[in-house]
Amino acid sequence: MIRVILIDDEADALNLLEILLKQVGDVEIAGTYLNPFQAIDALSETVVDAVFLDIQMPGMKGTEAARRIRSISPELPIIFTTAYAEYALEAFEIDSTDYLLKPFTLARLENTVTRIAKSLSKQKDSEQTNKAPSVRSLGGFHIFSPPKPDIEVIWKTKKERELCAFLIHHEGKRVNAGFIIEALWPEYDLDKAKSYLYTCLSYLRKSLTDQDIPIHIHKGNQGFSAELNNITTDVSLFETLLNQILGEGNMNEKHYHQMNEMYNGDYMEGCNFDWAIAKQLEIKSLYVRVLRKWSVYYRNRENLSFAVDSLQRLLTIFPDSETDGRSLIKLHLELGNRNEAYRVCLQLEQAVRVQLGSELEEETMLLFHQTKERQSSQLNES
Repeated sequence: MIRVILIDDEADALNLLEILLKQVGDVEIAGTYLNPFQAIDALSETVVDAVFLDIQMPGMKGTEAARRIRSISPELPIIFTTAYAEYALEAFEIDSTDYLLKPFTLARLENTVTRIAKSLSKQKDSEQTNKAPSVRSLGGFHIFSPPKPDIEVIWKTKKERELCAFLIHHEGKRVNAGFIIEALWPEYDLDKAKSYLYTCLSYLRKSLTDQDIPIHIHKGNQGFSAELNNITTDVSLFETLLNQILGEGNMNEKHYHQMNEMYNGDYMEGCNFDWAIAKQLEIKSLYVRVLRKWSVYYRNRENLSFAVDSLQRLLTIFPDSETDGRSLIKLHLELGNRNEAYRVCLQLEQAVRVQLGSELEEETMLLFHQTKERQSSQLNES
């Protein structure tokens, strides 16, 4: 099933196109829009396979809308539907999948749907061809092999796994053997630790080879490194995306959903690797900065539901953050969610007073009293 959205400033044209596409079959209409601005906003939150787009529209020409769509989804097939032939060259420059001149026949539309299907098939084939092992460091440490993407690499020992994680953590840089020993076997004498290191290296090389993982362990200058051979780790992609968002003047809302889908937990979470703690805190801090930027962005755009979502994610990471907690309580009160506001009060009180053993800030206490009064008032009304 091909999911599409339709954009045209004429309701009759939208209705006709929807009817014809349903006659073609195997097409799901994910949305119809008279306003191209609303359609572009929706694309940040809706997964679609193609866009049918009119060209002559008030407020924004279809070619300009197409360029904005390209900035959100560079590979998304775009099909222009227009009564004007003179825009064909500009449509070609935008790399549109098709250019339908109104009025068009059902047979011509069937040909367009076939083109969309072929384009999507090529994208899937390209993704399959470029598949590489998946190295995931957010929410733990896992490596998955391309032939069996749901099956994790099996390790002979826990230290072999930790050694692999440690070398990948250093991103291809050669790490001195003594530094590795100090990080992984600090409690053992040097000779015994060296023996453990070389045993683990032997296990690691064999495990990677036997399970078709093209990560190569190199030795040189009294150190070792892991060559990833163009394998990209999830944490590298995550950091790149977060830094891109921090540098953006015009926020791309698709990035909000993308980064939250990528965040499966802390760096090397649950692994108990002491050497990973500094990196873990660094990434967590970066994610928090970006979430705060999103909360302000959505607040300014009066998209309060997503402002709430970003603040809730912040409190999940730092439950004792009174600044973020106060912002979330105020948002809930503004939305009329007095029960939710009160729930956040209780969670913040638990995190600060009970778990940290600290007193709440005066501004927080004042907000708490206001929230409790509103909560009591609501209970009395009911």
